[in-house]
Amino acid sequence: MNARMRTLVAAALVAGIASGPAVAHAAPAPASASAAAAAAATATAASSVSSEWTAPSVTAPPNAAALEAAIAGLGPQHRDATAALVRVGGTAGRWQGSSGVADIRTGRGAVDQGRFRAGSVTKTFTAAVVLQLAAEGRVDLDGPVRRHLPGTVPDRYGAVTVRQLLNHTSGIPAAVGPGDSFEAQWEHRFEVTDPRAQIANAVAKEREFAPGTAQHYLNINYTVLGVLIEKVTGMPYEDAVGARILKPLGLRGTSFPGRTGTRIHGPHNRGYQAIPTADGSRELRDVTEWNSSDRWAAGDIISTTADLERFTVALFGGRLVPKDRLEEMFTVPDVRDRVSGKPAVMTAGLSRLVLPDGTVAWGKTGGRHGYNTAIGATRDLSRTLVYSVNATDAKGQDMNRVALGIVMAAFTK
Repeated sequence: MNARMRTLVAAALVAGIASGPAVAHAAPAPASASAAAAAAATATAASSVSSEWTAPSVTAPPNAAALEAAIAGLGPQHRDATAALVRVGGTAGRWQGSSGVADIRTGRGAVDQGRFRAGSVTKTFTAAVVLQLAAEGRVDLDGPVRRHLPGTVPDRYGAVTVRQLLNHTSGIPAAVGPGDSFEAQWEHRFEVTDPRAQIANAVAKEREFAPGTAQHYLNINYTVLGVLIEKVTGMPYEDAVGARILKPLGLRGTSFPGRTGTRIHGPHNRGYQAIPTADGSRELRDVTEWNSSDRWAAGDIISTTADLERFTVALFGGRLVPKDRLEEMFTVPDVRDRVSGKPAVMTAGLSRLVLPDGTVAWGKTGGRHGYNTAIGATRDLSRTLVYSVNATDAKGQDMNRVALGIVMAAFTK
């Protein structure tokens, strides 16, 4: 692949399926009333971009040499990752591989069936449950959220709908957290966060924009959806996902750590964060144990590559969500991203990625300290991809270079 195409792919990945911010430090300035009104009129005229357009299938088998090269040499000496687990599948062929170490202290080889924090891939599970409830007539996607959760979304925000939460066009701002820096988050890593308190913190601020007029990828949308799932099903969020997805699909390696949990139970590769030292070198700090309750329905799940592949195939194949509702996951709202100003790419639980060769992939990435994860596939399941990369700067601004190499090797010629 030439340098220009590599740059294009990297830009597309960062814009398309990279994880967004979790919290904010200060409320951004709201859009003016006239701008919001104009945007609302535009959104009404053209509400979405459908996925029903021709995209080439992947016909070549996975490029084993490129995939092996993408994960070669991982370990404590590597600048970007200590380990990686990769599973490529689909009708065009299969490939599976692992590299690196499970523990830098012992140097033990990577656990190729290990569990890991999947971060924002959790959102895809959350979205699937909401769409199931919509198919059952228990949730109205076009109905206001306050119909299900009275008092949760203030009247001054407007009629925020369930669909707008799903595709990040609600305008609800992020809750204030400890800060974006690693050290700030490290100091609070064992704190337990209540989702309802997070929502109250967020909606105490002014909305970012009128509902449906822009897209801003924020965890708060899925925190509200988690509470909605609990209200509609009458059971804890984790139990609802377990009963509706994990148990029917036999995802025995997938679980939630629980509101107060900090550990990854079962075999796993430990996660590390690279910390600069005074002499210009770096230390690798073990970040495996961490409380992720502040992510909850937006990013708390633990899984394996085998389970996530099974989930992806079942989801895209219409086995989890009825096909008429599944279309929500392949429909991008016709608005622009509030941060970049570019056309939106997020859907209900997924993102669209158009590669330079015309291949269209749909997927979701996740980032927790020590772990970068992704699921992805072509719509026809001719190519699927799941990876877990033990990135040494998993919440960095740029996409991890090992993860980028895996995606390029899996989806491009």
